[in-house]
Order: sequence, then structure tokens, then C-alpha cells
Amino acid sequence: MWIIVGLLAILVTFINLFLYITGKDYKLAMALGLSLTALTLCAEYSLVSDWVKAEDWAALLDVVPTMEKALWILTIVSILLNIVPILLDLKNKK
Repeated sequence: MWIIVGLLAILVTFINLFLYITGKDYKLAMALGLSLTALTLCAEYSLVSDWVKAEDWAALLDVVPTMEKALWILTIVSILLNIVPILLDLKNKK
């Protein structure tokens, strides 16, 4: 599930940037991109929670250390890409 939501977050983020470049209202796409990013993190947390409940320590040891770094990096990139239009608007108003 987290892969689907994550891919949707990436897609909506690029739609956000495309809408900004074409001069259209991008704020709904920005909100959707950030919301889908948050849902991706929740879905990943649920997956890890299921592994803990099942006491699948091997899965936790194999996946969590790598995914933790990836989720931090991808979340930061998502936030930055989604707020780029706002930052550019602020810069252009000056």
C-alpha cells in the first residue's frame, strides 16, 4: 500500500510543479502532494507495526534501517519540491 501512495505522491508533486510552470493554480496539487507524502509515512509505519505484532524480527532488521534513511530523504525532497512554487512566488513578488 505504501508503494502505491508513495508513487501517487511523486506523481502529484510533479503535477504541482507542472501547474506552477504553466501558470495555473497549483495549491490543491501542493496540498495533495504533501498529504500523500504523510499517508505514505503512515502506511509504512503500519507495515512496520504489523511486523512487530507478528514478531518478524528478521523483516525489521533487514528493512527498517535502510527504509528509515530513504523515508527521511524522500520526505524532505517531497516537502521541498512541493513548496518550491510558493518560494518562487515570494521571490518574484520582491
